[in-house]
Amino acid sequence: MTPTPEIRSDDPRARAAQTKRDRTRRALLDAADAAFASRGWLRTRVEDIATAAGVSAATAYNHFPSKHVLIGHVYAPLISPLVVQAERDRAADRPVVAALADQVRALARTSWRHHGLTAAFCSAVQDYTIRVEGPPDPADDMDPRNVAPVPATILGLIEDGQSTGQLHPYPPALEISGAVVNLLLLRAINRPHEPHEHTAELLLTVLFGSLRPEILAASGLEGRPFRDGN
Repeated sequence: MTPTPEIRSDDPRARAAQTKRDRTRRALLDAADAAFASRGWLRTRVEDIATAAGVSAATAYNHFPSKHVLIGHVYAPLISPLVVQAERDRAADRPVVAALADQVRALARTSWRHHGLTAAFCSAVQDYTIRVEGPPDPADDMDPRNVAPVPATILGLIEDGQSTGQLHPYPPALEISGAVVNLLLLRAINRPHEPHEHTAELLLTVLFGSLRPEILAASGLEGRPFRDGN
């Protein structure tokens, strides 16, 4: 049998095939974004997304093996700029309180702007957590919590703050970052029309009430140090 000729990376056929794959992937992500945002997690099917994208269900599953993976890839671009900013703040040794305050406000703003998609993502995370009965396994690339690791936007900053003494060492960074993000996602379901400033104030009060209670104590019993972007 004559061997199949190797397709070089600069072969026009290879480039055309890759372009087609990229376009299909983009069409699926766009269709999924619209579907999850408008119809929610439970009422959205991969088959319907595939139809909207103009491809077969088999093609959709070839790109994204499950609905959990798909929504993770839809949501991930919303948080990747925040992760980048957090890394820049860490590299610049920016004061942790200010960096965390900006990150939490940005997360709340993102959730508010994309509340339908955020609510669907939260439902997907809850569903997957129930299925695996535990925290994320870093080796599980099907877990939406790994595909779109929302707590990563604040986790590293908290770790830095605790290691340098700017934040109290307890609760551990992994626990408090997860708790704050879970509260944010749940409010996307329960309080979809809550102004993002109000959400951010609550999250910051919970976060610093645990890790830097001096900020709250200094504002007095009636004080709200994180109100309206303060």
